[in-house]
Amino acid sequence: MNNQLHIGIDLGGTNIRAGLLDGKELTSIHSKRINAKGSADEVLDDVFELVEKLRSENVGSIGIGVPGLVDLDKGEVFDVINIPSWTHIALKQILEDRFKIPVFVNNDANCFALGEYHFGKGLGTGSMIGLTIGSGLGTGIIIDGKLYAGRHCGAGEFGMMDYKDHYLEYYASGQFFWNIHHIDGETVFKRASAGDATALAMYEELGGHLGNAIKRILYALDINHFVLGGSVRFAYPFFRDSLWSSLETFAYRNTIETLKIESSELENAGLLGAAALYLT
Repeated sequence: MNNQLHIGIDLGGTNIRAGLLDGKELTSIHSKRINAKGSADEVLDDVFELVEKLRSENVGSIGIGVPGLVDLDKGEVFDVINIPSWTHIALKQILEDRFKIPVFVNNDANCFALGEYHFGKGLGTGSMIGLTIGSGLGTGIIIDGKLYAGRHCGAGEFGMMDYKDHYLEYYASGQFFWNIHHIDGETVFKRASAGDATALAMYEELGGHLGNAIKRILYALDINHFVLGGSVRFAYPFFRDSLWSSLETFAYRNTIETLKIESSELENAGLLGAAALYLT
């Protein structure tokens, strides 16, 4: 870390959030509802507005996490989820031309992993997986202290792998509750928190699918530290046992015996990771 300030931006499908990284602390957090169905320029104006609130002569960089594919060399963004107009945006160049400071663009799941690595549960570990479990299943990969994103930030898209009659994300994310039981996840969480047996059984099913997802990641990468993010992480106590039970069929016993799975305790891991993109 250096003594400069760094802006972090988390671009969601309905809201955009931005904050200022000062050392290891995130300050001056702002949030704005974006016009996700608006034109490309209208959404860019929302980004500009939040950057203007945070910019100063002490700001050394801007980092932005987006839910889509990114050409890391050019900082160009493709097919951003929930923002139809952002099919191809030269985001890095646009922001650098406007604000005259370095800009770093990456996938939002990678930003979550980077935030945990530098500021959260990943501190002190050489390699880790950041697994975001919300409306989808996203994966950020840290190997020997370096973020591995692939050519277009497509590395780690395990949620898109074929699984059963659909794909992993269909069963191993918050989508599971609606796809299989036709009920929204928030309702299931409330009922499970109140001890409802049916809701708890749904989480038990989800844990089995998540365990199968983690096994695939382990076979591919052999990394023994996972940090769970996303809204579903708050329900980890409800599906912990079934997740670990699913892992019992993993072929390599020593891998499971040394495996660590933790829930993120950071409120703004994605923002912190975006602000820390200048370190990559």
